[in-house]
Amino acid sequence: MEIVESLEDIPVQNPQAEYFSYPDLTWTKFGSTEHHDEVALIPHSRVVDFIIGECSNPECPTRFHLQRQRKHPPGSLKEYKPDEFLEYRRYWCSFGPENYGEGGGQLPSRKYRLKTRNRAARPQSMRGCTCHFVVKRLYARPSLALLVYKERRHVNEAGFVCHGPLDRDAIGPRAKKVPYICNEIQQQTMSMIYLGIPEESVLEKHIEGIHKYCGSDATVDGLASQYVHKLGMIIKRSTHELDLDDHASIKIWAERNKKSIFSYQESSETDQFMLGIQTEWQLQQFVRFGHCGLVAADSTFGIKRLKYPLCTLLVFDSRRHALPVAWIISRSNLKSDVDKWMKILLKRAQSVEPGFRINAFIIDDAALEIDPIRDTFCCPILFSLWRIRRSWLRNVVKKCDTIEVQRELFKCSGQVVYSIWDGGVDTSKALEKLTLDFSDQTAFMQYFTSTWLPKIGMWLSSMKSLPLASQEACGAIEAYHVKLKVKLF
Repeated sequence: MEIVESLEDIPVQNPQAEYFSYPDLTWTKFGSTEHHDEVALIPHSRVVDFIIGECSNPECPTRFHLQRQRKHPPGSLKEYKPDEFLEYRRYWCSFGPENYGEGGGQLPSRKYRLKTRNRAARPQSMRGCTCHFVVKRLYARPSLALLVYKERRHVNEAGFVCHGPLDRDAIGPRAKKVPYICNEIQQQTMSMIYLGIPEESVLEKHIEGIHKYCGSDATVDGLASQYVHKLGMIIKRSTHELDLDDHASIKIWAERNKKSIFSYQESSETDQFMLGIQTEWQLQQFVRFGHCGLVAADSTFGIKRLKYPLCTLLVFDSRRHALPVAWIISRSNLKSDVDKWMKILLKRAQSVEPGFRINAFIIDDAALEIDPIRDTFCCPILFSLWRIRRSWLRNVVKKCDTIEVQRELFKCSGQVVYSIWDGGVDTSKALEKLTLDFSDQTAFMQYFTSTWLPKIGMWLSSMKSLPLASQEACGAIEAYHVKLKVKLF
């Protein structure tokens, strides 16, 4: 990034979003070679929107307080530089700059009262955070504000994260005893309570989540139990519906959560309802682990229980753990609808990583449209072995009467599936054996030939075009599929 020496060369930016933050702006190095800062020019009327956006950082949620303020009344300066200020305000993260946490230095006594406003709500919440920025309302152009970011990272003087989900010691005194509950754990716990899952199971999952931050401790477990119980009581006494009409309720929710929605289509005579949800953190993980990697669609959850089934897109980290990177709620599997949200999702990823592409797309439902996936991502399409075996087993039990036939049929169908991964086995021969040996099982064979047989040819060609390293990765992913379903739902 080149250093700009003239303020006239810095463009004025005005993002369309209601609230925006650091990633939404293009920052410029302004100053000289010896000393320069990261700056951006925005309308002065949008300063509050920028501060609200910075407070909503998912990795380090916080509030910024006004630490210092200076003014030059209009007409008071006869000579001034282009970056001279009419108003100067320095905003500091409310978790700093002093450190009241365990092992931190105490605030030295002052002989004067610090004239500041909007300090942190509790002094004990200060953790020595060094994140702060300056807002200068320009003297020459009062309608513009110059943002100067001094330190963007939420770290202390030692360079360690001092608050937020990445801080293992949580916040304030008793940090090692009071469990830190991040937004993800809260949302997961609330979702499980809303679904009617027993409190014992919710508590077990909740404690498993907070142990990642606080470790195992009897006090932590006791406080977590109280939290889950109180949260359950609050939810039981309240309602999650924003309006009596479902469509109005969804519309209100969508208006309140615009930053987390990448695609929204209301139900009409010509269009089906569709809602695509992806947070900023999920977009980052999608780009990080999906680029030149694998993406899986879990599209069978809620097909029979919910009016609008939930489709979850997943990527896999370096330890092969599944990370949900987007949710799509819609009962439409039409090619036009699937193609619409997939292209929007790909465009979002390419806005972060211009060369974004994936190696393969794994689906778990034969009814899912394949053409939009192939046209959008231009990659091989694979089926989830775990899902196929589960679907076949269910239909074998449902459509075949005797246990002996069920056992042999399921064994033979398993040979068809795993012949694709074993280069020494001819899949066509395994299919021929299955159709000939069980031709008398008309109910199952009709289901098999109409639903799955047309897909297997496509599956074979996709596997042949997939690199060997990706094939091995797919095999490892399938081993984690059962564990994945338990973790997510």
